[in-house]
Amino acid sequence: MGKGPGIFSDIGKKAKDLLTKDYFQDQKLVITTETDCGLIFTTSSLKKKDLLTGDILTQFKNKNVTAEVKVDTNSSLTTTITVDELVRGLKTVLNATVPEPAGKLEFQYRHEHAGICSTIGLTAVPVVEVNAAFGAEAFAFGGEVAFDTGSGAFTKYNAGIGVTKPDFCAALLLADKAEVVKVSCLYNVNNETKTTVAGEVLHRFPTRDTTVTVGASYALDKLTTVKTRLNNHGKLGALLQHEIRPKSTITISTEVDTKALDKDPKVGLALALKP
Repeated sequence: MGKGPGIFSDIGKKAKDLLTKDYFQDQKLVITTETDCGLIFTTSSLKKKDLLTGDILTQFKNKNVTAEVKVDTNSSLTTTITVDELVRGLKTVLNATVPEPAGKLEFQYRHEHAGICSTIGLTAVPVVEVNAAFGAEAFAFGGEVAFDTGSGAFTKYNAGIGVTKPDFCAALLLADKAEVVKVSCLYNVNNETKTTVAGEVLHRFPTRDTTVTVGASYALDKLTTVKTRLNNHGKLGALLQHEIRPKSTITISTEVDTKALDKDPKVGLALALKP
């Protein structure tokens, strides 16, 4: 069986990741440890301006079942149980949060020519979400909808198509209840240096505002990657990510408003340590 079209959120994901992933203006520390019995503990802390938040995640995996328990600084406890391949191609995720009466049950099915994901909220009047992608690894089309059973209204409906080749991918998405159209593409220029360029055009129909963003990624060596992006509103971003040891990285990112150089640049720092 081939890789298939994935699910709807995979359409345009590669270009989106190059232009947005790891760009931030905060300070973040993530430390992961693992015991001999297979328990994995992940401690995360985030400093945003003067606000410091954090959480502790405990994960245990046995065969095709993964259980996670996360406690954060707001005293919220979230439990997630994931069962892979309950039947071939089916992934089931149960998520619940206390003390808030929040939770959801998700079913994700991947096939050679289809990917379907369905989520239902675990409340008296749940929100039901369904997204699907059809096609193959090289071409996919699909959409997603969300229906609020309480109000009897659709709260989300999006659609899109994507083309994926070994060195190129492109996507056309209609989002935010058909109020936004997004076109993106990504091209692998050089596989040896992992040089990749991407672009995105986003147009909002209600405000007639258009944002054009271009970006690139380049590997300085096997352990260090630099990325940069610029949009037509003058926001220039750059980041450097270095693998200080296997699976452990330090990322420094910055953003400058080239139309207001008198303002201080935004700087972010993230350190992820894994065993």
